[in-house]
Amino acid sequence: MENNFRIAAYMRLSKADEDGKIKEESNSISMQRILIHRYIASHFAGCQIIEYLDDGFSGVSFDRPGVQRLLEDARNEKIDCIIVKDFSRFGRDYMEVGSYLEQIFPFLGIRFISINDSFDSASSQGGIGDLDVNFKNLLYDFYSKDLSQKVKASLLARKESGQYVSANAPFGYEKAADDRHMLVICEDEAEVVRKIFGFALQGMTSSQIAKRLNLENVPAPVEFKIRKGKTSRKPKGDRFYWSSSIVCSILRNPVYVGDVEYGKTEKEQAGGRNVLKARADWKVVRNHHAPIVTRKAFWEVQKNRGKGVRKERGKTKHLLTGKLVCSCCKHKLRFKEGLSPYFTCYNRYTTGLEGCVAKADAASLEQTVLLRLGEYLKEQDFAAEADRRYRDKLEKERARLLQAVKLAKQKYGRLEQENYENYQLYVLGEQAEFQSFHAAIGKQQEVIQKLQEQITQIDREINKNQANGLVLEGNTELVSEMIGQYIDAIIVSNDGRVEIRWKTII
Repeated sequence: MENNFRIAAYMRLSKADEDGKIKEESNSISMQRILIHRYIASHFAGCQIIEYLDDGFSGVSFDRPGVQRLLEDARNEKIDCIIVKDFSRFGRDYMEVGSYLEQIFPFLGIRFISINDSFDSASSQGGIGDLDVNFKNLLYDFYSKDLSQKVKASLLARKESGQYVSANAPFGYEKAADDRHMLVICEDEAEVVRKIFGFALQGMTSSQIAKRLNLENVPAPVEFKIRKGKTSRKPKGDRFYWSSSIVCSILRNPVYVGDVEYGKTEKEQAGGRNVLKARADWKVVRNHHAPIVTRKAFWEVQKNRGKGVRKERGKTKHLLTGKLVCSCCKHKLRFKEGLSPYFTCYNRYTTGLEGCVAKADAASLEQTVLLRLGEYLKEQDFAAEADRRYRDKLEKERARLLQAVKLAKQKYGRLEQENYENYQLYVLGEQAEFQSFHAAIGKQQEVIQKLQEQITQIDREINKNQANGLVLEGNTELVSEMIGQYIDAIIVSNDGRVEIRWKTII
């Protein structure tokens, strides 16, 4: 096998496999990895292995980050072969799995291997062999739906009987030594919870409470877990800090008055997304465990919270969002819209750290990053490649729009023909009422015009690209793509200094 042969090793573990106690050890991510790598070592030589992982995702839906990244790379011709432990790891929807195996992957020229199913698309000739594959996928589909229903029914029965079934106890509590479904007060953490409610009753906001706790060096919830050996994490900066979001989650949680809420969400189908139900439909187990605060204090806090006017969040997202990092606390900066948009470090108002970024002008940051990105692309000789990729992208979009115009014109023609035939029938007295398609024809004309305007805009971009090469300024889509591909992080200091950390390009 050639050294440039690229193999995608895909692994998946479902939460249902874990929570339902039905999981075999062979399904664990580590065992899947060992099995796949052993297979590759015995069947391939000198190939490139790329791993894709979905830990805790159902196989019914293909809306999984790992499999979506795999499929995107497949479409972009970045892989030559996909190897999985068995079909169920790739997916449990037999219709969609079959579609990929029989149509999409063969069209893309990608080989698919399922080790435990003894399936290799390179040696599969269709017919009876494929019948076995489809039958297995159908069984996986039925099994997944049945398992989902059983796990849901089991969890619901436990909740209705008063058992606490969440994996982790909320801050301020711990699982009882003799009953893991019961909560008992953890006094050192509970003392902090009472302090937070006390501050709230004094009229302090969640941001003010977080800042007060940080100034008093009160350990954050994760620090309590680290000290007790329940987790091992390292802070992004010099220490863990309280945030307003952590404080809010504590202040609004009825678990601190002894209640447990459940049945807040529902799924329309196995593997589907959770949908939040109306609050009136939530179920509550009252006085489930010992309270940390009184009901009177809890509801007094709820009455006073959220009285401020909440501004509607803007729909725009700045192209630097997610890349800008505060040099002081190492947390990501938040974008603030307005007449003069800017980025700020929210930790400045909760940690009390004066070194955190107070206000960094978004336009200046964008200009600085664009300038340095352009220089970097030229230095690394990436500009020509980026230019070619962007031009190809424009050409593909132009072809798609031309096809859309063709279809829109066909529909326009059909509407005109139906309108004419309707009119003829009406004139001949064969139709009681004349139905005009005038409005629909007008709307279809607007659709065609908008599509043609988009094509004109793309033509301008292509001409600009051909004349000047890679043009970053004003090209939001291209800039966003380049930033995502080449920039790992942009470190911003409160004094205006900007440091760009570039990704290692292999």
